[in-house]
Amino acid sequence: MYNEEFKDRIKADLKESLSSHRYTHVLGVAAAARELADRYGCDADTAEVAGLLHDAAKQLPLPDMQALAEKSFPVLPAPILANGGLLHGYAAVTIARERYGITDQALLGAIAHHTTGAEQMSTLEKIIFLADYIEVNRDFDGVDDLRKAARRNLDEAVLLGYDSTIRHLLDQGKPIFVGTVVNRNAQIDVVRAADRKA
Repeated sequence: MYNEEFKDRIKADLKESLSSHRYTHVLGVAAAARELADRYGCDADTAEVAGLLHDAAKQLPLPDMQALAEKSFPVLPAPILANGGLLHGYAAVTIARERYGITDQALLGAIAHHTTGAEQMSTLEKIIFLADYIEVNRDFDGVDDLRKAARRNLDEAVLLGYDSTIRHLLDQGKPIFVGTVVNRNAQIDVVRAADRKA
């Protein structure tokens, strides 16, 4: 569906628009997404494209992010609209749609929710959410445990990802988007339901 020429075009554009650090991160996320997709039965090319595009708007000024995001998501919570760290995935959806003609809702959802997650996440959304944490260039306390968990159990790893984010924000004294807490709590239910079935 997404051939090498298409992916190379995205990479060339990103190399021009992102810092070298961010571009290296994006390539790492795309590779991690591909690996997780193979492990968990998703289309690897789709996961790779989502990984490439997840931060396409990350380095834009906030007003530009807001304008892009509002084209694809006319109604977003005020805390998301006010914070580029939360907003950039939603803005990247418009880039994916307008610049690359992507209409695959699963792929677009994975880009949109890679930072905040969602109450009900598809396998692809979980893969991009996790790939952003575990890509090879990431180095933070607990990343190795998260990488191991991602290879063992996707749902448990997503929960660990939420916990890591919340812990980091608490340690930094930063506000926590209430949606992240809601989404984490929903993920607890997913993990518990799977445990009951086992």
